[in-house]
Amino acid sequence: MPATPPTAFLNARLVDPESGYDGPGCLIVADGVVADVVHRPDYDGLPHDVEVIDCEGAMLAPGLVDLRVKTGEPGAEPKETLKSAARAAAAGGVTSIVVQPDTDPVVDEPSVVDFILRRARDIGLVRVYPAGAATKGLEGRKMAEIGLMREAGAVYVTDVDRPVVDSLVMRRVLSYARGFDTLVAHRPADPYLTAGAAANEGEFAARLGLPGAPAMAERIMLERDLALAELTGARLLVDQVSCIEGLESLRRAKDKGVKVWASASINHLTFNELDIGDYRTFYKLSPPLRTEDDRQALIEALAEGLIDVVVSAHAPEPAEEKRLPFDEAAPGAIGLETLLPALLTLAHEDRVGLVDLIRAVTLKPAQLLGLDAGRLSAGSPADLVLCDIGAPVVIDADRLTSKSKNSPFDGRRLQGRVILTMVGGRVVHRP
Repeated sequence: MPATPPTAFLNARLVDPESGYDGPGCLIVADGVVADVVHRPDYDGLPHDVEVIDCEGAMLAPGLVDLRVKTGEPGAEPKETLKSAARAAAAGGVTSIVVQPDTDPVVDEPSVVDFILRRARDIGLVRVYPAGAATKGLEGRKMAEIGLMREAGAVYVTDVDRPVVDSLVMRRVLSYARGFDTLVAHRPADPYLTAGAAANEGEFAARLGLPGAPAMAERIMLERDLALAELTGARLLVDQVSCIEGLESLRRAKDKGVKVWASASINHLTFNELDIGDYRTFYKLSPPLRTEDDRQALIEALAEGLIDVVVSAHAPEPAEEKRLPFDEAAPGAIGLETLLPALLTLAHEDRVGLVDLIRAVTLKPAQLLGLDAGRLSAGSPADLVLCDIGAPVVIDADRLTSKSKNSPFDGRRLQGRVILTMVGGRVVHRP
């Protein structure tokens, strides 16, 4: 591959979540890394062979790190391939994605981890990291080869949308993962209370005649997970906290010093249960959309740092799985291309500071996984996104890059247009 010439980003609005800086600046990229950063609009003494990009005041930030991305490869490529997911990520300013292990075959042994890493290298767009299964076949009965998958390159373990019900198995997973300093992600939901549910339990679901999942089901499983994390000393990521009850449990655990972090999906920060409207299946998610009080509480928790990470929860489903009666439709929504503009809404509404928002999708997830990403400092990887944060965009699901088009943002007016995405000093997206 030929060497990429140096690039100078001038007249940018630098947003650096590591230093907290948000202001005018220039950034120089050379040999795949950030070579220099200055906090003024112009740069003196540029070399003659540098490519100059006048940012015209657009935001230059670290590329996004998305911890929860589903694909269909291997096994269900019509939903999404690694290549189509990587292209969608690049279009959305996402430079690192963690793909989930619920594929066919399940990512529960080192050979499948190696397959994903080799495919990602062949594609050569964004950085792709596999998550390994916590239990064999995601069945919740026998612990997977956590240590060997970690050595092969898995960045954390999870059973994705299937909670590990057996507390002894969960304890073993946490204890074993601790020995390898491996993060365990678990989505808390009591499966007996949520069996057959299609929406959030409450008055709205009852009016629609939809079976509901009570928010307390999240808290019940979360309380168990937090107790086991405290017992084992393992690192736990609460995968997609979605309700006030879960936040209360999370706060108590953090105050006690439990090694716990939490993510929230951009969907639960943007929508509430009323968006389901007249049975719109693109809003059927797992966990389900909650009340407006829950959504507001999630935003406040993100602003204060109780929620550490925001994810797209990218979950592609083809039309034949979505255009069904609501309680029969598959849950999930695509989100790689809409994550950044949807997140910026919270800044435009003065709900969360811009630096804090960018930190939740860059530095915080990178630190959780031990990645050298999420920073704008000399020597850091040149994984960058240039975005006009004030540019209006109307989301057209049919024009999104993902192979599936199940976006709840379809038709929504947002602000934030990605101008350029760079990975390792290479431009991987420029519309």
